[in-house]
Amino acid sequence: MTIETYSSDETFELGRRIGRILKPGQIFTLNGDLGTGKTVFTQGVAAGLGITGPVNSPTFTIVQEYRDGRLPFFHFDVYRIEDPDEMYEIGYEDYFYSGGVCLIEWAEQIQELIPEDHIDVTIEKDLGRGFDYRRITIKGGDDADDILRSLAQENEGDKRHEDTCH
Repeated sequence: MTIETYSSDETFELGRRIGRILKPGQIFTLNGDLGTGKTVFTQGVAAGLGITGPVNSPTFTIVQEYRDGRLPFFHFDVYRIEDPDEMYEIGYEDYFYSGGVCLIEWAEQIQELIPEDHIDVTIEKDLGRGFDYRRITIKGGDDADDILRSLAQENEGDKRHEDTCH
């Protein structure tokens, strides 16, 4: 499924909506060039999980832990990983299989460690469609299908609400 957003607020809101419906143990890979809005999307996911503190990219620490939401949230940035074996040093399996939610930026660096049943999110810019335009593609197994179904149902509910309010 591909979703288009036209502002950072819309990208944040999509992340928030997804964060509200996440289940324990879900793992996301987050792909996109620098400046595409990965951090904004991640901040939205965290907000949807009920995390109230600041959420920043863990560029120099590899993983940031947030435990004040309805599920633990582990935000990885593995851009600086040169060898997937470095992930063993930080105990990545403890995060992946903890029952929390993991979001991994630059996951192609550790592709062989990512469980098969992950959800893949790709954010792309298209400056021809506007500076703030983003194309966000979500795909994966059954978990991705569940998220997409929930988003579609929420959209239908919003449309029905709008129709009854006007």
